[in-house]
Amino acid sequence: MSHSTGTGTRTWHASVLTRATVGRRWFSAAFGAVAVLALLAAIGVAVPDYGVYALAAAVALLITGATVYNPAAIPVLAMPALVVVQRVGGASTNLSFSDFALFGAFWAALLLGPRPWSRPMRSLLWLSAFYQVATLFTVIANPYRANTVEWFHAWLSVGGALVVGWAVGRSGHARLGVGLYLGACGILAAATCVQGLTQLAQGNTAAVFLSWPYGMHKNFVGDVLGIAALVVYARPPWLGLSRKVAYPAFWLFVLAIAATQSRQAIVGLGLLVLVVALRRGQGVRHTKLVLLAIIPAGFFVVQVLVDQLSSGNQFNSAYQRISWYQDALVVWNLNQWFGAGLRWWYSGRTPYSFQPPNAELEVLSSAGTVGLVGFLVLMLGALVVVWRISPAYGTLAFAVIASRLVQGQLDLFWVSVQTSVPFVIAGVCVGALARHEAAPPQPDDGAEREGPPVATDERASASPVAA
Repeated sequence: MSHSTGTGTRTWHASVLTRATVGRRWFSAAFGAVAVLALLAAIGVAVPDYGVYALAAAVALLITGATVYNPAAIPVLAMPALVVVQRVGGASTNLSFSDFALFGAFWAALLLGPRPWSRPMRSLLWLSAFYQVATLFTVIANPYRANTVEWFHAWLSVGGALVVGWAVGRSGHARLGVGLYLGACGILAAATCVQGLTQLAQGNTAAVFLSWPYGMHKNFVGDVLGIAALVVYARPPWLGLSRKVAYPAFWLFVLAIAATQSRQAIVGLGLLVLVVALRRGQGVRHTKLVLLAIIPAGFFVVQVLVDQLSSGNQFNSAYQRISWYQDALVVWNLNQWFGAGLRWWYSGRTPYSFQPPNAELEVLSSAGTVGLVGFLVLMLGALVVVWRISPAYGTLAFAVIASRLVQGQLDLFWVSVQTSVPFVIAGVCVGALARHEAAPPQPDDGAEREGPPVATDERASASPVAA
């Protein structure tokens, strides 16, 4: 009898607690709804007189609501904004909209992103930290504002980008995040092709410098679309890109790159497509027909270079680059250990005002020998880390980082979008791998499951599965 009474008491207490919990939830939901309606009403009242601020408040409210619903919302929503290179800020900051989007996404990813970081992710972040320490010496030796700003900017472009990518991949939103990024690149590529066709119709065969929706340099467009082309060509199984989508997107990007005539983008894409096509164990078949396009593309780049060098024109791009290489070494000799400072070409501290069009010379002149060591450790170390993880995840990460390094041999390296996007993609790959490894094993009962299989051993590598 007493046992029955005790059971009834416990049941009564549980019922009371359940009703109290439900009541608190209803109160919180009602309070939140009233608060949101009040904010919306305030925004609506402010629209006639303060349109821009009202729009900003509405966007902030939307982002806040999305974050409450899903903590990874901001990093995911920032993915398409990463290709927006429109400049904002004054001369001492001179950052792009992409930088600001990455900055906001970084803090959301850092504070709300999944933990713990995997071993490859920690290794990549330690490599980024090593580079930051190596370049800290030039910040101390050359105290001016642009130097300090660029030091933080470089950290955001690598370490911050990795954290944002990790949050997108580890939270299970790799397909959505990368899909949004590719959609933005698709708009950029389509606009480039349309402008290129318009120029051809007028008999103009010059490189396309995109003018819509704002002016963009051909090398920026070429480099960004080169990374996007690698993503859709690699199309790892966990991204869920079918051939019906990936192949047309790849050739759209290739045509747009051809319209820009960006040589570093062509070289970077050609070399890394070769790596992706030939590496085993990715869990997807890659068409080898695309390799036939590498030969004429390489011939085009070499022929243009030979023509420029044999022309005797001291003002074409080839001779101009040689001159800049020599001048960059002159700047480095001003302080061989710590360099002239990051973004020295804007500071007026030297007789020159150009950004060296080579990654190593740029770092050498900016951060000296110490900085160059840090840069080589960062880039080569990152390539080793991502190459050693599962090919189904690491191949794409390796391709985008290596492609950026190749691009940087022929043009500017530390340029907002071109540097940050490859590390964001690499972070997505590492995060997606960590999510895959943390997932409980599924029984092999022959039933179809969400997402294609991933090859993890040599036997699977020998028989890749078509996505």
